Amino acid sequence: MPTDSLILEAISSLEKYISDNDFKGHDPYDGLMSPLFRLPVLKSNRTVRFISQQLIRKSPYNIRPLLGIKKGYNPVTLGLCIQAYAYLLKSGRLQGTRISADYAESRINFLTEELLRLSSRGFSGYCWGYDFDWEARYASNPAYTPTIVATGIITNALFEYYRFSKDKNIFAIIESSAEFAMKDLQKGFDGGTFCYSYSPFDRQRVYNASMKTVRLLSQVYTVNGRKDIADEAKRAAAYVAENQNQDGSWAYSKSDGREWSDNFHTGYILDCFDEYIKNTGDNEFSGILGKGYKFYAERFFKTGKNDTLIPKYYCDKLYPVDSTSLSQSVLTLARFGDTGKALMAARWGIENLSGKEGYFYYRAGRFRKSRISYMRWSNAWMFAAFSYLLLKIQGQAGKNDLV
Repeated sequence: MPTDSLILEAISSLEKYISDNDFKGHDPYDGLMSPLFRLPVLKSNRTVRFISQQLIRKSPYNIRPLLGIKKGYNPVTLGLCIQAYAYLLKSGRLQGTRISADYAESRINFLTEELLRLSSRGFSGYCWGYDFDWEARYASNPAYTPTIVATGIITNALFEYYRFSKDKNIFAIIESSAEFAMKDLQKGFDGGTFCYSYSPFDRQRVYNASMKTVRLLSQVYTVNGRKDIADEAKRAAAYVAENQNQDGSWAYSKSDGREWSDNFHTGYILDCFDEYIKNTGDNEFSGILGKGYKFYAERFFKTGKNDTLIPKYYCDKLYPVDSTSLSQSVLTLARFGDTGKALMAARWGIENLSGKEGYFYYRAGRFRKSRISYMRWSNAWMFAAFSYLLLKIQGQAGKNDLV
């Protein structure tokens, strides 16, 4: 089967699966949505809740139905699907699939309305959080607590569609979210640079989260031309640049012990730097970006069988081979012109992580696969990644196109 047909078939099967399930599904981190965690102690003890959440996440079997956890309706899933439909519209490769141009447009319109309905209230602009309670190491997050990670993924998806449609109503949503980022997020300063917080309610310095704000601001700047927005984006980008390791990598965060460097968070940072540079024309961080991508391309992949490429979870550890790592690998490799390697990674995923029902598995370990279907973590990310890859194969991602 020709390569583009293989990708197109995977996209078509994924879209059908996602649509047939009304964009709803379980999530690796939704364990606290069990009715058990409304009971005394389980409702309030952070340690118990965090450990329980991790045990449910790491189980190779989906025990959620036994725990009364219903399939969720995650705003990030909706955003990633908008992104995928936008790429498909741009690629023009819709013949022979269930996805017509009119259908893709109608899905985008529906999902956008749903995102407006699901947005978190009481902030300076549109913002979003996950649809479940979750415990992080340094924060407790009730459902729909807005984060810049969720918001940044959604606004990036909307901006990809705006690039195609020039719909002013779409841009108004994105511009509103920039106000949320600038006014509601905390800022951790280091001299003249700073790191945006993960949410309005913490002071974590998580590099990929802050860079999602940088990307958002730079995208808004391309349309409204506000210099204050570009200046703020640059100061935040400079903070992450200053904290790059000598080998080109980044730790997950600063000053809180989370020193690991993993595949998909590194990919997020690289994509956001690239977007900032392209949107602002500011090449000051080009060297940082080049050094970071060199580390990423050389250290996060292993050659597989049958001309495939396996995305490693950590730079020094192959397993688990994770579906989000796979999808982000496809996105980042394709963005930086390594389309051949992106295809090799996609083929590995189709051969090793895809199920007959059209969905993608959670991850593969050294000896066993977790065949759980997670709508946000696996399927929506893969839908967006493969749709972007198809666009790149078509050679339609030019200077002023979707990038």
